[in-house]
Amino acid sequence: MADQHFSALSRKERLRNMTETHLDVLVIGGGITGAGITLDATARGLNTACIEMQDFAAGTSSRSTKLVHGGLRYLEQFEIKLVAEVGRERAIVYENAPHVTEPEWMLLPIVKGGNLGKTTTSFGLQVYDRLAQVNKHERRYMLNKKSTIEKEPLLREDNLLGGGVYVEYRTDDARLTLEAMKKSVELGANAVNYAKATDLLYDNGKLIGVEVKDLINNETHRIYADHVVNAAGPWVDTLRKVDGSNTGKHLHHTKGIHLVFDLSRFPLRQATYFDAPDGRMIFAIPRGNKAYVGTTDTDYGSNLQEPRVSREDRDYILEVTNYEFPTLKLKAEDVESSWSGIRPLIQEEGKSASEISRKDEIFISDSGLISIAGGKLTGYRKMAERIVDVVVDKMNIHAPCPTQDIRLSGGEVGGSSGYETFAVKEAYRGEALGMTRDETEDLFRFYGANGLKMLELLEENLEEAKNSGMPLKLAARLLYALEYEMAVTPLDFLNRRTAFLFFDMPELKRWKEPVTAFMKKSLNWSEEETKAYTKELESEIAYATKPYEDVEDQKAREKQAN
Repeated sequence: MADQHFSALSRKERLRNMTETHLDVLVIGGGITGAGITLDATARGLNTACIEMQDFAAGTSSRSTKLVHGGLRYLEQFEIKLVAEVGRERAIVYENAPHVTEPEWMLLPIVKGGNLGKTTTSFGLQVYDRLAQVNKHERRYMLNKKSTIEKEPLLREDNLLGGGVYVEYRTDDARLTLEAMKKSVELGANAVNYAKATDLLYDNGKLIGVEVKDLINNETHRIYADHVVNAAGPWVDTLRKVDGSNTGKHLHHTKGIHLVFDLSRFPLRQATYFDAPDGRMIFAIPRGNKAYVGTTDTDYGSNLQEPRVSREDRDYILEVTNYEFPTLKLKAEDVESSWSGIRPLIQEEGKSASEISRKDEIFISDSGLISIAGGKLTGYRKMAERIVDVVVDKMNIHAPCPTQDIRLSGGEVGGSSGYETFAVKEAYRGEALGMTRDETEDLFRFYGANGLKMLELLEENLEEAKNSGMPLKLAARLLYALEYEMAVTPLDFLNRRTAFLFFDMPELKRWKEPVTAFMKKSLNWSEEETKAYTKELESEIAYATKPYEDVEDQKAREKQAN
């Protein structure tokens, strides 16, 4: 392997460096909010580090609807400021990371008795475009019934009146998080996954650091910082309790799930945002050769680390999908994969799960712990800006936020307008190493400018890649994930680095063994470690493909048989 960069092999050294340096800022939480804060603070010149108890983006930030969207439905709740801010942020996220974000025209069918009528929809979308400052060529347009059906022939026709079309942005949420974190590391931050904050350290009642356990080798470290930011998502209140400051407002957890189908079974042409019979709004979105549908929004009070899809969740999504697309007649066996995520919202008395605001809030305790909760994926950069503004104000320094113009890692492709040209132009580089031009173009589309680093790494390790039992394209991705993306386990790679777990289950099952064998050799795993990581992967495959009740029933039967 080449020299260590943001490598899985560098974790121990990075943790040690954190203990040997007095930090300006220590961020707890490596989801999109924590990654954004780490990037912003580092870009302003602050000595910054981030710890994450799971893998980066393993929580909410890899389990969203995977849209950088403005929140059209929040107009109904008169969240004007929220819609305006996140609507404008969409374009910034897109320009800074066009390889992980792309415009997605969204169809909003207008139906009899639906949430919105023709006039209301037309006006609402117009207001939405104005608030979000949408480019002229991306503004909404309206359709009659015939044109709506032409755009998506699978739609239910008997109650259809017409439709509105507007632009949202589709993203890979886990990779957006990774690219933000990688950029912060490129600028000088330190970041480590599988490092859990187990206690807070004080001096005369003031927070001065964090006790951290390395969950890979069970070593304990003490990391000191002038400012500690709690960006732990669903676990924000857990840390506030440790700090003794979990008073006043608190988190309200809700769960959302999504189901994935192959396009051969659900040939969705057009991303659609539709009314469910119970009044909820549901997304159906094509992605590659798959379509995914979600989400639910139910109160949740169980395991925050491992939320699961239940039979009730699955059946609800199947029911509303079959209602809106009645010719499909989708069944449980048509579900290829699924995921479940937790929304850490701010409690509002008397409001249902779907009515609670998605606004973020900052809490500063007497000890100095700075916590942020709530918010949306789309608004991560502005959330980070607000947090770091608090920090620099406390430090009494002038350091304005620069992240609006910072390209995320891999985003240096000439902006959205130069992205496709870049991918095609650089594709010849892979042919000399044995990949096809199409395969190399795909890599550049997925990794942006980082495709160049990947091909350099492949060239340096070409014989090893050829002997790996994997296609060169996959071996190149794994080499890069180990060396530049701190992939520690097979699940890290096959889920958050590649999205295979959700969107390419056949490929995952085909290559999981050579991937595991390659990682075992590269990371010097023992047989015990290899078995543990294999078991973890198999468990997640089971939970992705079946409701948790079915998985638990199977486990009980196996235990009884043994």
